[in-house]
Amino acid sequence: MSDGHLPQRARLHHTVQAELPGLADALAPVSGRLLASWQRSEDYGVPLESVDPVFTGTHDEDSLFFECGREVLTALQRTLVNEPISLMLTDADGLVLNRLSGDSSLLRALDAVHLAPGFGYAERAVGTNGLGLALADRVPTVVRAEEHYSLSLCTYTCAAVPVLDPLTGQLEGCVNLTTWSRSSSDLLLALAQSAAGNTAALMLARSRGQRPRPVPRGEVFRVETPRPEPGSLPSLSPAWRDALTQTERALAAGRVVAVVGEPGAGRATLLAQAVRHRNPRTRILSTSAPDPRDVEAWLALWTPELGKPDATVLVREVDRLAAWVAERLRDLVLATRRPGTVGDQPAAIPFAVTAPDYAAVPGPLTSLVDTVVAVPPLRERPDDVVPLALQAARRARGRELGLTRAAETALRACGWPGNVAQLEQVIRRAAARTDVIDVRHLPADVLSGTTHRLSRIETFERDEIVRVLTQPGISMREAAEELGMSRATVYRKLAQYDIHVPRG
Repeated sequence: MSDGHLPQRARLHHTVQAELPGLADALAPVSGRLLASWQRSEDYGVPLESVDPVFTGTHDEDSLFFECGREVLTALQRTLVNEPISLMLTDADGLVLNRLSGDSSLLRALDAVHLAPGFGYAERAVGTNGLGLALADRVPTVVRAEEHYSLSLCTYTCAAVPVLDPLTGQLEGCVNLTTWSRSSSDLLLALAQSAAGNTAALMLARSRGQRPRPVPRGEVFRVETPRPEPGSLPSLSPAWRDALTQTERALAAGRVVAVVGEPGAGRATLLAQAVRHRNPRTRILSTSAPDPRDVEAWLALWTPELGKPDATVLVREVDRLAAWVAERLRDLVLATRRPGTVGDQPAAIPFAVTAPDYAAVPGPLTSLVDTVVAVPPLRERPDDVVPLALQAARRARGRELGLTRAAETALRACGWPGNVAQLEQVIRRAAARTDVIDVRHLPADVLSGTTHRLSRIETFERDEIVRVLTQPGISMREAAEELGMSRATVYRKLAQYDIHVPRG
């Protein structure tokens, strides 16, 4: 990159280094990642001289991430009480949730630049900084004094590490450590990594003992012969068919489509179906967001297919892409536009993405997206539940299975927070036990509408009540006797756990 194309902050860098104590004789080269962040900061319109973060003052103190992160940082701060280090927890948008330090002068200085609870310190708001860059790129990050975009932050060194939900892989926020000292940056990063790891481990331990989600490795696979997909069923709801029609029309017009909706709602399935309806012989390359360590291998695997007329690339969960990876992906897509036009625009390659919503699509990719299609969650498509359940049972056993009327009623009434993915998991487990699925084959959380997190004892009690009440032909009196409760207590527990067991 020539000097004429460098961001203004890069052209000032040597001057900044020379003015900071101890750096004049140790001019380190600027990394490409730092240059990219400076360029984004300039594009966002962040001023060079000082920061002016937005104060919101609102956050969820009941979240598992905040509860566990605060506990970990409080314990760590006790061991650093005499050190000039500030420990912070931020949410996924860079909002500072809490701040701990035993150094009053450091706290006063941080107040002066608004690095305090309630203020947003995302890269978009204040430019390159430790926590902002860690959240943008989703990797452990150190931003030393001279590397901050805003000159008012050049007296601090920050180390930040993202924290992912150990069950879902969702970015929850980050642990950020800030100090005056440049010399302690390696130790600072090690402490931040330890705190982030302990936070994720504690979240896992308090999530009913479920296994953590494997670290994404950017897998790629081809769908040569598609399996029967939900949209091929004639009984699916108009909401699904409308979304499918919108997607087909957009792809036929050569547009890049973003299908948005809740995880598990069928976003990738909708895209795959729309592609197949256009051309049943098309090869579909479906890829998930990679771990940042695997980006080069991830890109090398499937980018040769870009621009081929018989291949379509679907990138799932682009909200999990680091900012610099999204930039690479955008450049690759733009470089492989085929000759010709669709309307007044160059013909786009067969390329589509999924995300929770349009706002979650990384900034570099939003310029590519021509059409946004929303997939409604399963709770808004109750008529789809039974057809999808029967299809999942057929896939699990290779033949048709049955559902009792009571099971159908229970499945329709469930809120399905995990959407179609959760329904399929429930049905696969039930289909392994029977040829006709009844309510007694369904897990307790399908029959319980409680939304608050249950303790282990509460979970056991709820599951035992459901087990007894779903026995064929059992009366409430018999259930109360088997549970060792009065009927009044059973009714109270049913209300407490919002348990509904259909009969018939």
